[in-house]
Amino acid sequence: MKSPRQLVTFDWALKRLLRAKANFAVLEGFLSELLHDDIRIEHILESESNKESQEGKYNRVDLLVKDGSQRHIIIEIQYAREDDYLQRILYGTSKVITESLPSGGSYKHIARVISVSIVHFDLGDGDDYIYEGTTEFRGVHNQDKLTLTESQKTYLQVSSIDQAFPQYYILKVTNFNDVAKTTLDQWIYFLKNGNIQPRFNAKGLKEAQKALDILKLSEKDRRAYEYFLNAQRVEIGVAQSTILRAEAAEAHAAEALAQKEAAETLAAEERQQKEEALVAREEERRQKEEALAALAAKDSALQSALATLIANGIPEPQARKSLGLE
Repeated sequence: MKSPRQLVTFDWALKRLLRAKANFAVLEGFLSELLHDDIRIEHILESESNKESQEGKYNRVDLLVKDGSQRHIIIEIQYAREDDYLQRILYGTSKVITESLPSGGSYKHIARVISVSIVHFDLGDGDDYIYEGTTEFRGVHNQDKLTLTESQKTYLQVSSIDQAFPQYYILKVTNFNDVAKTTLDQWIYFLKNGNIQPRFNAKGLKEAQKALDILKLSEKDRRAYEYFLNAQRVEIGVAQSTILRAEAAEAHAAEALAQKEAAETLAAEERQQKEEALVAREEERRQKEEALAALAAKDSALQSALATLIANGIPEPQARKSLGLE
């Protein structure tokens, strides 16, 4: 059985190969399978976030394109974990929206934005490998879904409210089980494993197999690809080391906090024991005082009774004996 060709990684292809109009069919195929639409790319939109730079981030690669429907599509690949990643893609779509509106232009000209994030880390808490995010408005009381009027559809040139807002796709490729049941799964398999199986027939994969073949790279591109891989390994390693150090510091802080809480608990127990001992001693003193007072009262009562008997003419010895004082 013939083994799959060795292909360059999709992130490097985004940086170098797929920007060429001759290779648009690769991105068009991927986006067509993901969006269930026949996507045609008009051109690459250049911005600060997707300009090539030898000093740029290698654990993140993104590309901004405009399709035939005038939608702005952000394609981003992320390797290292970032806890604020969701906020970053929100910022990215917001930036594209604000940059697309001409000064003084009508809001109807705001670009429709689609954000596609291919992540190679465990983003959020979820077991699926394809997530879609859209915007809708639900009635608080009736739970009805707010829709556009026919005039709004004509004016905004969209058929539903969600199309007027950014759409988000998050592909958690590390969650994919490598069983390609659909043509989109075939793309996910390629994005995760970096190779294309002979039986795969998804749109754009045939073109990707040709455009991304390492053996067909020029010497200049091959050296650039090797440099990219090395730099990416270093940056990912640094990021992972930073995460490990942060986790270790967090664990140390948690342990110190636990020890502090244990010491405080022990001190509280000792204080309670001391307080209970003081209460016990105070109770013992009170009982002794009560006993002494009772004895004094009894003695006083006997002396009074003795005096009464003597006063009534009873001899003292007999009186004492009758009171049990002898």
